[in-house]
Amino acid sequence: MVAITGISLGMRQGVPFSQHGTVAQRVSHTNIDIDYNRPVARGRELFGALVKWDSIWHPGADSASRIRFDKDVLLQDKPLARGEYSLWLIPRQAAPWTLILSSAARVFHQPYPGSQHDALRVEIAPEKGAHMEAMTFYFPVVGRDSTVLRMHWGETILPIRIKVERDP
Repeated sequence: MVAITGISLGMRQGVPFSQHGTVAQRVSHTNIDIDYNRPVARGRELFGALVKWDSIWHPGADSASRIRFDKDVLLQDKPLARGEYSLWLIPRQAAPWTLILSSAARVFHQPYPGSQHDALRVEIAPEKGAHMEAMTFYFPVVGRDSTVLRMHWGETILPIRIKVERDP
């Protein structure tokens, strides 16, 4: 490893373990953008250990993960106004998880800004999949007026269904 003025290139200070990520998807005439920091599993037990069951958790690291919609949408068949929201989850061991979108969009990952800022709460059943080392949001399914946004970390996948208008 090469050192520059006493700092090795592999361990430079100021570089976070959880790297910043963004993902964007256009569905019909609607733009969806996600801005988040990507925690890494690093061999840790995730859900039920690092992330406690039945407690509000922010899916990400450092600043709260944010999602933006430039038009009104249906999220899990519930109406959601266009805007920017922070994302929060209540993971459960043997029941659907609660996804919370908060109008307090630009906040740190702790504490949860409170239910008075909740724009939407929906229940979503998690799925099991292949191991994903760094937490990831992605769109594996995109149709003419709908998409599935997945939050995937470890072997846990949370599929979030989003419907949009076809008309501009």
